[in-house]
Amino acid sequence: MELLGALGVFVASFLLGSIPWGVIISKVFFHTDIREHGSGNIGTTNALRTMGKVGGGAVFVLDFGKGIVSGLIAAAAAAAFGGGMSLSGHVIGYDDFVTVAFLGCTWGHIFSPWLGFKGGKGIAVAVGCLFVTFGWQGACLELLIFAVLVIATRYVSLGSVAAAVACPFFAAYYFLFATFAPLAWLCTTVAALTVVWAHRENIDRLRHGCERRIGDKKKA
Repeated sequence: MELLGALGVFVASFLLGSIPWGVIISKVFFHTDIREHGSGNIGTTNALRTMGKVGGGAVFVLDFGKGIVSGLIAAAAAAAFGGGMSLSGHVIGYDDFVTVAFLGCTWGHIFSPWLGFKGGKGIAVAVGCLFVTFGWQGACLELLIFAVLVIATRYVSLGSVAAAVACPFFAAYYFLFATFAPLAWLCTTVAALTVVWAHRENIDRLRHGCERRIGDKKKA
């Protein structure tokens, strides 16, 4: 039953994550399609550039909220299915439920079936998930990594990739050392690597020195 519960959490989180708020807000309130502007991405950074602070802020809050809600769904499912026990007790534990939700929500956002299995890059969603997956301390440390690099370099993508790369190391502390939940570590790592993969074009531009910084003017 625990396996079925975890599968249900994954499906529910995937569908929740797949809601393309960037597209919805741009079409309903700004009468345009965010995918036709800037980088074409549906996430917060392109929303800010395309729709300004109000539109971009709304996209961030709603995408962040998807991650929070998916984690809360997982926490409720863990309680309902007796997920307080660890894998050593032959039951999928709380950590496994919330990280399955993390993976499902992140994949849903990046591979949205409503957009031909394309989507955003997963940062806002992932951070929302991490507030449940790691707790507020771990999530804030991830945010700190992101913020320090963005402030220092003005590259949002660099901060995003660095936070994603750090995620498996935080997960190792929480799920391999503090407790022993290898499935939770695996789900977190796969989600983080998927976020890095989603930034592959940004990484290539960073390597070639042509990534756009915060505050850069649009090229003619």
